[in-house]
Amino acid sequence: MNTSSRGLIAAALLALLVSGCAGPAGLMQQTDPSPDALLNQAERQAPGQAAESRLEAASILARRGEAAKAKDIAARLDDAALSAERRQEWALLLSRLGLEADDARSVIQATDLLDEGATLDRDAANNLRYRRGLALGMLGEPLAAAEAMLAAQAASGSDIPNDAIWQQLNRLSAQELIALRDDADELTRGWLSLLELQRQSGGDIDRLLGLLSSWRAENRGHPAARTPPAELLALKELRGTRVERIAILLPESGPLASVAGRIRRGIETRHQQAGRQGVTPPALEFIDSSQRDLNALYAEATMRGAQVVIGPLAKRKVSELEQRQRLPLPTLALNYGTAERNAADNLYQYGLSAEDEARQVAGRAARDGHRRAAAMVPNNDWGRRVGAAFRGTWEAQGGDIGHLMQYDPEALVNNSVKRLLDLSGPVDMLFLLGLPSYARQVPPTLDYQKRPDLPVYTTSQAYEGRPQPRADSDLNGVRFVEIPWLIPDAAVGGVEALPFAASYRILRQETDDPALLKLSAMGVDAYELGLRLPQFQAIRGSELFGATGTLRAADDGRIQRQLPWAEFIDGRPQPPLKADGERMISAGAVGTPTNRLSDEQRNGELD
Repeated sequence: MNTSSRGLIAAALLALLVSGCAGPAGLMQQTDPSPDALLNQAERQAPGQAAESRLEAASILARRGEAAKAKDIAARLDDAALSAERRQEWALLLSRLGLEADDARSVIQATDLLDEGATLDRDAANNLRYRRGLALGMLGEPLAAAEAMLAAQAASGSDIPNDAIWQQLNRLSAQELIALRDDADELTRGWLSLLELQRQSGGDIDRLLGLLSSWRAENRGHPAARTPPAELLALKELRGTRVERIAILLPESGPLASVAGRIRRGIETRHQQAGRQGVTPPALEFIDSSQRDLNALYAEATMRGAQVVIGPLAKRKVSELEQRQRLPLPTLALNYGTAERNAADNLYQYGLSAEDEARQVAGRAARDGHRRAAAMVPNNDWGRRVGAAFRGTWEAQGGDIGHLMQYDPEALVNNSVKRLLDLSGPVDMLFLLGLPSYARQVPPTLDYQKRPDLPVYTTSQAYEGRPQPRADSDLNGVRFVEIPWLIPDAAVGGVEALPFAASYRILRQETDDPALLKLSAMGVDAYELGLRLPQFQAIRGSELFGATGTLRAADDGRIQRQLPWAEFIDGRPQPPLKADGERMISAGAVGTPTNRLSDEQRNGELD
């Protein structure tokens, strides 16, 4: 089985297409005038009549299947000149075409009517709220997306958006859940209690199914009780597949032994805490991977009865696994191989990749409305890899690179920044990859170069992992990503709201070195991912809200991390929300979508 939570609502969504919105796709009425004639006519008409003609042309083109041209016309016409009835028709048409094209910008444009107090039919308003929620989800705004779809569901009582709501709720940080819980209505409280059950299940599928059954009995009138999210229903097929024994392949000697030791400590701590929280934890079988080849390691893991393998850690061994057709056991490697794509069945790869962070920075900057970037990365292999990751994502979203500088970390920062600005020309953001000692010098240098307002985005490497207000005051205004465990106040609203907070408190007391704590956090998440490998294999799109970020598997099994954002304010990492007085992304500041809709989920309507 390989189930997507999106695909299971396809039939319902497609069955509920409202013909009055734009007419059945692909059908053309015999009396339809020529769209070209209507557009030519509009050039000579008064604004109101011209808008009507253009809308009619767009509707005809949409019925003919010329969706791209129809969307372009609908997006450009003057909707304010339309009557209330025709403006509603325009909004439904443009939002549908926008979803078909994975164009969140058009959907937001169309659904702005919801904020303007426009006169809308009840069903039309609910459909626009739902579509707005889908678009906000595509833009990486899970809180706003969930709020929009919950409002639609509260007004309509429909079960149709259940999967889409569940998908966005699963992406909420603890801080965002707190915001949603404030003044929540009964519908929202029900959803949040269901989410809490999932997060407390500890990866134990049988336990989660039992909790779900009890929840449905106690919340019979809730939409999710009537029609549970497809992802939860799909877990029934995994009943009885609980992971009871995990083999962990880590080196006990050699250059990676100290790193492996901290990862092991995280695994063991989370394992102990799970047992204390009423979950039956699996048996852990630690196997020294220092001097043994992969075939011998898998043979021993199999002999010990392991159902899942965590490890190896060495990049060389992970690269070797990538070249195999299939592994004998589901495996979570603790590094990324060197192949462009993982080809091995049963292999997942997880690590603390700066390349992932650079891609996230590029996506966020594009969604913040930036279009032309300058970039600074160290002149070494690491810098080149991270720079390439930023460039690839940035350009894929329509962004332009003024100049990507590979700087000498030993050279004068002022000279490097001046040269970068000279070579870049007009830019509206700077991507910076650098260690704290270097990163702290860049904002003052921008001030000196008369570019004090140039937004700077960076990765976790610019933060030492502990508050240092005096040292980090020069980074004020710089936005960066970091794992939740190193920015508890900025990311989730305090230690108590952290994922796996009990394990955090134990491991935090053991070391004041942020780098070691980060490796321990990786061990915690490796343990949780190992427990969930059957779920990740069976249910595409499964996610873990973990100590090192929100984790999900790409199509090739590589685990991708989404990290929370923070901003240096008075030298301390704080939520960007506090700096702006609003979300980092306003509803209107949208870029190219990063989360595509499936074909089945497009055009969805509520009954």
